[in-house]
Amino acid sequence: MEGINLEKAIFAGGCFWCMVKPFDTQPGIEKVVSGYTGGTVANPTYEQVASHTTGHTEAVEITYDPSVISYAQLVESYWRQTDPTDAMGQFQDRGDSYRPVIFVSNEAERQIAEASKAKLAASGRFDKPIVTQIEDAQPFYPAEAEHQDFYKKNAWRYAIEEQGGREQFIHEKWQ
Repeated sequence: MEGINLEKAIFAGGCFWCMVKPFDTQPGIEKVVSGYTGGTVANPTYEQVASHTTGHTEAVEITYDPSVISYAQLVESYWRQTDPTDAMGQFQDRGDSYRPVIFVSNEAERQIAEASKAKLAASGRFDKPIVTQIEDAQPFYPAEAEHQDFYKKNAWRYAIEEQGGREQFIHEKWQ
């Protein structure tokens, strides 16, 4: 891997368990880490974030090779994993820690994300406003080991989570 310039992208789209697999399976993705960002406590625990008192959002940090997959392609893939019209969570997961957010690290990422959001809003695909936020990236804290690669380690539980509406929504809106 020497000589490859890897970059990182951070997306929040509900339960981080359900946000790993769609990115993990794409070419150019080095790794996808479940974690927390945007809150007021350093190195929060799952229990702290789940209490909705720290201000953190469950998110995924994607390490990728921009010579294989672009940031713009990641953003397009992100839209297809979420309900961008639901600001109060995603599917069965409700509350601030599950809100949809694209966390940008620089002005170029912001421009790509804003343009993509505007294009989606103008597409007519959704009959409600696109409310996904685009915010400056904050420190990202990896979640505990049991939350990493959840879809691989807990396939049965992951399947139950997917039945919470995400899979059906994606099928109806994106396929």
